[in-house]
This record gives sequence, structure tokens and C-alpha cells, in this order.
Amino acid sequence: MTDLEAEAKAHLQALTGRPDAVFRQGQMEAIHALVEERRRVLVVERTGWGKSAVYFIATRMLRDRGLGATLLVSPLIALMDNQMEAAGRMGLRAAVVNSANRDDWDDIHERLLLGEIDLLLVSEMRLANAAFRREWLPQLGSRVGLLVVDEVHCISDWGHDFRPHYRRIGRFLQSLPPSVPVIGCTATANDRVIEDVESQLGDGLLTVRGPLGRAGLKLEVHTDKRGHEARLAWLVRNIPGLPGSGIVYCLTRRDVFVVTEFLREHGIEAASYMGGDGGGADDKSETLRRFLANDVKCLVATSALGMGYDKPDVGFVVHYQTPQSPIAYYQQVGRAGRDLDESYGILFSGSEDRDIQDWFITQAFPSEEEVATVFGELEAADGPLRVGQLAARVNIGTSRLDNLLAQLEVEGAVAKSDGGWDRTSSPWTYPVERTGGVNDWRREEQRAMEDYLDYDGCRMAFIRSLLDDRSTEPCGICDNCRGERFGIDPEAAVIAKADTRLRHEHIEVSPRKQWPSGLSQPKGRIAADERTEPGWCLTRLDGPGWAPLVRQGRQSGRFADELVDAMAEMLEERLGDNARGWLTFVPSERRPALVSDCAARLAARLQIPVHDIVAKTRTTEPQSTMNNSATQVGNIWGAFGLSGKPPAGPCLLLDDIIDSKWTMTVVAAVLSQAGAGPVTPLALGYAGTSG
Repeated sequence: MTDLEAEAKAHLQALTGRPDAVFRQGQMEAIHALVEERRRVLVVERTGWGKSAVYFIATRMLRDRGLGATLLVSPLIALMDNQMEAAGRMGLRAAVVNSANRDDWDDIHERLLLGEIDLLLVSEMRLANAAFRREWLPQLGSRVGLLVVDEVHCISDWGHDFRPHYRRIGRFLQSLPPSVPVIGCTATANDRVIEDVESQLGDGLLTVRGPLGRAGLKLEVHTDKRGHEARLAWLVRNIPGLPGSGIVYCLTRRDVFVVTEFLREHGIEAASYMGGDGGGADDKSETLRRFLANDVKCLVATSALGMGYDKPDVGFVVHYQTPQSPIAYYQQVGRAGRDLDESYGILFSGSEDRDIQDWFITQAFPSEEEVATVFGELEAADGPLRVGQLAARVNIGTSRLDNLLAQLEVEGAVAKSDGGWDRTSSPWTYPVERTGGVNDWRREEQRAMEDYLDYDGCRMAFIRSLLDDRSTEPCGICDNCRGERFGIDPEAAVIAKADTRLRHEHIEVSPRKQWPSGLSQPKGRIAADERTEPGWCLTRLDGPGWAPLVRQGRQSGRFADELVDAMAEMLEERLGDNARGWLTFVPSERRPALVSDCAARLAARLQIPVHDIVAKTRTTEPQSTMNNSATQVGNIWGAFGLSGKPPAGPCLLLDDIIDSKWTMTVVAAVLSQAGAGPVTPLALGYAGTSG
């Protein structure tokens, strides 16, 4: 054993707290390349292999040799507590720079310049911040001793989780002296992604790549439970019998809520986890702490939990829906069984999967037409345009527009200033071949997952082959290898209860309080006495429960009587005596009888009067063709009036579908200005992204 190996082994034992700890194959090779040879290294190893151990130990050894601090770039803001704790075990002084600790930035910056920080963790979104790039990156470039790019597959648009701001890492790499070692880490990448990442990390790269199989992980597929009610019932019936604590992955935030609540209602200790602010989800840090301590049986999560979370004893991973790619699937199911002799990876396939997958695929890249429209507006403007102003002119969804601008900024085609966005003088051509190739590849991955669902051979071998793993011997323990599946089919009563629960998944619709920016009129805050009350929708339009019947009614031109009864029951449950006012409805040019007929039957069922007084004053485009708030309001502003004076007192305002909430907001303002109100919006279906 060399002195370097002995030194590294001592650090490994300190990190793990185990005097008998030894390196896995490839770990010492990577450490040697970083510390002794100052090379660039790409590590592609399964979750639990110990990628973080490599860069923590390398950081400790490089700091002991007088080199600068390590810069760790990661997309995992919520999971950085794991990294901080592990760094502390190595005696490393670590700090995080993110949007949550802005007040600490000056102190952290000063400590970094004084050499009092060994490891600086930043999210990829810091790279998007112009002030951070201007004030931090130049000094980091001259002082950094090691650059760590966690989840490095995010740098590749061939990867399943491409993030535009990761592209900035390539520019930062070019600014580093050649003597600065670099390590990129990922658990999931196929040959195509690896080749792309290797080209971006530069020449002389050492790639450490191991087999992906996990002993003891029993992969299963259940394609016979396509309906939500059957899957929910299966979870309730079988999660208590699965080993230890585990994860249920859902493709949508709404399904995270539904699954979590249904499990809790049946006495299963469940918690929810998702990206963003959670919109009512459990506190993320506390949730992860409880899950790590096995205080919850089941963590129901979106793909936000897909990377970097360090829990070695996950007993099961259940996919409520099928992910869109083998890489995304294996990254998530690979969270199970790291330090266990037996664990389960159970995959369901829902009737809604394809639509959800298609949405994610189409959102990956802006279209050539969208880019041309944005360029045209920026070039025609007298000065920079803020996002709201631009949105009002281009009719692109706000999130999609943000993503488009981020990609164009990274590539130098647009620039952001305090005043807004400008087109730069840099020539830029839409990458037709690249985006077309990536989209085609996404479809190939989607088909590969469909093949996986129907495969009758070894599942582990099949999924490893899809990831270009050279070791594809049969696992002997998947459902196909052993000829059986885990679980007991739920009783009909449990399925019926799940169906009833889904039919009571009413959607509360919060009032709009601010008119969108970018418009000359209306603008500013919506007057308190002109806002709607919180409203209610019977079901999510693309969901289970009542949704199929709502979709059928829209196609046939008449809503079924049982939907009207369900609406009345919802209003009596949710509004009580407040449902005893009067009712009116939003008129439709395209389906004039659909909502008026429903309104008449609902009013009769509630025993309240219905008044046909809201009138269309001009023709508008379908709101479904308007893609952001500014264009949605602009499309209907001034398009509604009243044919008579409305009655006083509480008003129920009915439409078939609520999407952006702007139609209800505008009509409610018209009614309120005429003396009606308060106005409560109602609809059979909800098509928006949040309540």
C-alpha cells in the first residue's frame, strides 16, 4: 500500500466511522487521478457506490497539500444537508450559497477569500444569477482547488434531466487553469450521454464506469392495474407488507397529494416530497429527516427526490406511473436496497402515463417558431423587455418562456439586464438537427419503457442493456425470473373506497389577486370587492373519478344527470348555506347549450334561481389557445357585459372548465361592479396546473 493509499484509507474510515472500511473498485483510481495527477475524472457508478466519498476525500487531501477550496455544483438544494453532514465528518469546513441564505453571502465570501472554507456548495441556479457570475466566479476560478459537478448528466441535452444552466459549467471549465482537477459524477448515463459529457469535460479525461446491477433488488411490473382506484387500493393493501420504509414515485404533484392522503386515511404513515414550494406539501427538510430516521413508512415523491439523497436502507421503490425513460426509471428504482439483502422495485403502468410523458417530452425544447417570435419582439422593441411584457406579445407559456430565455442566454443569443431582456449581436441559428435528434431519442426511450413493461425475460438484464451496461446476466430474482410477484390483490371493497375517494377529490380554486404584468389595461391589484371567492371544481379534467364522464359530456354536448347531482353534493358539502344564493353562467359561442343546460338543472337541484344575464360583447379566440396570463386576459378583457341588473346576494358563477381562472376573474369583476356578489366560481372540470 502506498502512502497515498494509506492516507486516503484513513480518511475513508473517518468518513464512514468504520475502522474496517475499504475502497470499492475504482474509488482509489479516481482519488489518485485527482490528487496526484490533477486530472479530470468522470465517475458513472450506481447509487450507493460512494461517489461523494471520492470527492470528499480528494478535497481533504488537496487542502492538506495547500490547494484551494472545492467548488461543488449540484441541482439538489434541498438535499445539501446530507453533503454538509458528510463534509463535517471529514473535518471539512463547508458552506452553502443559495437563495435561502442570501444574508450570509457576504460573510461566506469573506471566509472563502481568507481560506476558511474547504468546500463551497452551490446550486446550478446560482450559475444563472448574473451577480453571482460577476462577483464570485472570477475569484473562484483563480482559487478553486477542485471542481465537482454533481449529477453531471444534467450538462447533456441527451440526458433525462438536462438543465440549461449546467451549460455554463463548460465556460467555467475553460477559465480554470489546466492544473485544477475536475470530477463529474452521475449514477445514470448511457453511452450517448457519457460521450456528450466527456466531450464537454475536455481532453485527458479518466472515465470510471462500473456495472449497474444491484444484488437483492427484485424488479416487478404490474400492468393489470391501469386505473387509479386499482393502484391506490393495491398500495393500501400491500405497502404495510413491504420491507422497511420506501418511496412511491408519481409523475405529477397532484398525484403525490392524492396518494399521500389516501395512504394516511388508511393508517399508513406517509409523507409527501416534491420540488418548488410544494404548494401545501410537507416541509421538505423535516420530511427527509423523518424518512431517514424511518419515522415514516412511505415517502410519496415526484422526481425531485431522484438524485443525491443518501439513505442506504430503502426497502422498496414503487412507481405509481411509468417514467418516460430507462435512465430516469433506473435512477429512481436504484434508490432501493443499497445496504439490504432484499428490496423491491415495483412498477405500475397507468392509463394516463402516455399523456404525461408526452407533455414532458414536448416541453424539453422551444420550437423554432417560438424562438423566431421572441427574437422578432426583442429586436423590434425600443429597449429591454421584461418577461411580462414579452409574454403579452408572444403567447408562450410563462414557464416555457423562462426556459427558452435561459437556453438562449446560456448560448449568448440574448442577454439579461436590470431592465429586462435584449437580443445580443451574436449570430445564432436554431439547432434543428440537434433538437430533432434529441426529441427522436426521447421517443425511442419512451418506446423502450413500453417494451420493458411487456418484456418476459429478466428485467434487470433488460434495463441494464438499455443503459449500455456490459454485464447483463439474469438476476434470478425479478418477477419474470422467479415466476411470481409480490402482493395480494385488493378486495373489491377497498377498490370501491378508492373510487369513492377519487370522486371526492374536489379542486379548490383560489382567487386571482393581481392582474398580469405586461398589459396597459387592466393592471395592478384586483380590487378586493371585485375578486372572486374561493371556488370549486368537481374534478381535474385529466384525472380519474368524475373526469371521464366530464370529458364525455363535453364531447356529446350534455352533461349527465349524475354529474349535476355530484356538483350539487359538492356545493352543499363545501359551501353549505352559501350555496343558497342565485346562479348564473359564462356564455359560450361554441357550445351555447352545454353550460346553460347544466346551469338550469343544477339550479333546480339546489332550489335556487338561475339568471342568464352574462353576455358576450365581442368574439374572442378560445382561451385554450392563449398560453400565458397576459394573453389570456388580453383575449377576454372587455368581451363580457350584462343583459340586465343582477340580483343582490351571493352569486354562483358556473362554467364547464376552469383553466387559467382569468375568465372567471373578469366575469366576476363585471358582476361585482354591477352590484352582485360575492361571486363564487364553479366548474365541472379543472384544467389548470394549480388551484
